[in-house]
Amino acid sequence: MTPNNQMSPSRLLNYICAVILFTLFSKVYAAQVPIYIRNDVFNDYIEFLNDRNVINIEDYSGKNARRDVADIIIALQSLHLGGFKHNFDISSGNVNFRNTKMLQSGELLISLDSYWLTDAKAIEQDVYISSPVIRQGEYVAGVYTSPNNVKTLATQRLTDFHKLTGVSTPKWRTDWETMTSLNLAELIQEDQWISMARLVSQGWVDFMLMPFHQDTKQDYKIYKVHLVPVPNIAIMLNGSRHFVVSKHHPLGESAIKALEKGMAILRQQGRIKKAYIQAGFFVDTKEVNILNK
Repeated sequence: MTPNNQMSPSRLLNYICAVILFTLFSKVYAAQVPIYIRNDVFNDYIEFLNDRNVINIEDYSGKNARRDVADIIIALQSLHLGGFKHNFDISSGNVNFRNTKMLQSGELLISLDSYWLTDAKAIEQDVYISSPVIRQGEYVAGVYTSPNNVKTLATQRLTDFHKLTGVSTPKWRTDWETMTSLNLAELIQEDQWISMARLVSQGWVDFMLMPFHQDTKQDYKIYKVHLVPVPNIAIMLNGSRHFVVSKHHPLGESAIKALEKGMAILRQQGRIKKAYIQAGFFVDTKEVNILNK
C-alpha cells in the first residue's frame, strides 16, 4: 500500500469502532428473547404447530388447539404484523406466578398467556396492558368435573352449586370472584392449575371452571388427569383478558407498540375471533345454558 492509500490513525480508529458497534448491534438485534410457557400449554403448542411457522398459520383448528394455544399464536402474529423483528426462544416450565414476578422485574418481556384485566391492573405500575384480546362477555367457561362425579354431572341450575365444592385461586381474581358468587358449599384455594385439576379428577373437589376447547368430547386428559364438562351448561366470567408487556424490559416499549398495531390488524381481519372459534374456546351460546348470564 502506498502512503497515499494508507488509512490515517484517526480514520482507522473510526473504522474499527464502526465495525465493533455494527457487530454488537447485530448480535443484540438477532438475539432471541426468552419466553416461558406452562408445561402442558407448551406441549400442546408444539404439537399444534407440527413444524409449521407460527406466523403463517391461518387455520387455528386441529389437534391440541385450545384457548392458551390461540393466545400464543395471536400474540406472536400481532408482534410480527406490528413490526417487532426479534425472535423468541420459547421454553416450558411450571411458571404460573413466577412469570408475573419476572414481568415486574423486567426479566421477562411478555406473557403469551393473556391476563384478566383485574390481574393486569394489580401490576400496572410495572407492565403495559394491551387492548382486550378476549372482550367483556366473551369468556364462557365449562364446569369441569370427574367423569365419575354423578352429583356434579347432574347440575342444571345455579342453586345446584350450593351443594358443591369448587377450587380456584384468589390470584386469578376474576375466576375467584365468579366462583365466590356461586355460593358454593366450600371454595378451596389451590394456586397451581395442575393441582386443581388433580383435586377434581380424584374426586376430592367437585369441580373447577375451565375454557372449552375444540375436541368434540370437550374432555381433558393430561398427566393422569381426566376431566369432563357438565353437559349443556356454562358459566360466564365477568371480565376481559389482555396481554401484558414489561415496562422494565429493554424491548418493552417497542413490543407493546408492535403488539397493539398487530392486534388491530388481526381484529379488523376477523382473525382473533376466528382463532378462538376454531380452537373451540368460543362456543355457540345457543347450545349451552349460561347459568349466570
